[in-house]
Amino acid sequence: MSKFKQLQLHNLVDSFILKSGYKEPTEIQANAIPLLLDGLDILGIAKTGSGKTAAFLFPLLSRLLNDFDRGDQSKLLILSPTRELAIQTHEIINSILEYSSLSSSLIIGGVSKRAQIDSLSSYGQVIVATPGRLVDLIKDGLVNFDDLSYFVLDEADMMLDMGFKDDIDFIVSKLPVKRQTALISATMPKAIEKISSSIQIDPKKIEIERESTVNQNIDQSVYFCLEENKNYLLLSLLEQFSDMQVLIFCKAKYGVREVVDLLKRSQIEASEIHSDLTQAQRNEAIHFYSNKEVRVLVATDIASRGIDIGGIDLVINFNLPEDATYYVHRIGRTGRANNNGLALSLCSDKDMPFLRNIQKLIGENISVVRDQPFHHEFQIPSKKKKNRRRRR
Repeated sequence: MSKFKQLQLHNLVDSFILKSGYKEPTEIQANAIPLLLDGLDILGIAKTGSGKTAAFLFPLLSRLLNDFDRGDQSKLLILSPTRELAIQTHEIINSILEYSSLSSSLIIGGVSKRAQIDSLSSYGQVIVATPGRLVDLIKDGLVNFDDLSYFVLDEADMMLDMGFKDDIDFIVSKLPVKRQTALISATMPKAIEKISSSIQIDPKKIEIERESTVNQNIDQSVYFCLEENKNYLLLSLLEQFSDMQVLIFCKAKYGVREVVDLLKRSQIEASEIHSDLTQAQRNEAIHFYSNKEVRVLVATDIASRGIDIGGIDLVINFNLPEDATYYVHRIGRTGRANNNGLALSLCSDKDMPFLRNIQKLIGENISVVRDQPFHHEFQIPSKKKKNRRRRR
């Protein structure tokens, strides 16, 4: 018997698990699902690619479906930091609820409010939302949380990074006090513990592996080069790994445009994702890439979390991120579901301090590829010590 079957989830959830090819629960799923089925609050900490979404969706949708089988009215609210993550979560929910009388509303920015308002008024037992748009609808008096029983704060650390703290506080203030709350995060800064203590009741803490841990099936390398040679090195790598589906990260949206222009001039078709695109354009880019109509996707860190696209063979960091945790999120887009992945980083002199911080975070030195035409030797700088004046 499947270990998922032993968890006694609702039959529609079991059907989805079987149809989707899930084998055994991941560690976060095995620990979180029984607690959530028992009605307990959880604070779940687990790294990117560990199956956190299923860890809260399977049990909470099971509880919601069981409520409706008994004739009880209840709602589930899931807050997501990015539109892409909200859309993917919503799609999974719709697949699970396909043969039920329950429906899900998607509340995100970048698209018309009208259809979202209609979905809330007509059904919306499950609401998947990004904070900004949901706050707007609450202030307009268009969202009713009277029957809400379940609340999920997904990728909570990312929401804090994106400045959603005030929006989260406002939304939580409108929810019923009596509810079950799951707070899910990849890292555990003090701010997360503070939020947990203010919105949860005696939560059970599940900490599997923090985000500083890199999946062992991802092969990491770094390529040193002068800044002016990065374009040439990138094209060389894309030629070398021409049979791979590639995700390229840049630190800013203007950098994404420059790389996409470079690739198009080199007859390499690429999609792009950044904040200047409409949601329809971002969805189209993901569609083309997911269906392998293009083999390269160029993105800002908006794609480093919340986009689960199968079959990404290679992640290339055109720029290293200033925040070391984002490196782990970025390369976590490959090597998922126990597959092997490859992560390559282009590193010029100005990237060296970021490389030092990344290696400190993950607790290992990333191997340097010196046998490449644009290699330029650099020294990884040591952290400067602050000068302290002695008191006299």
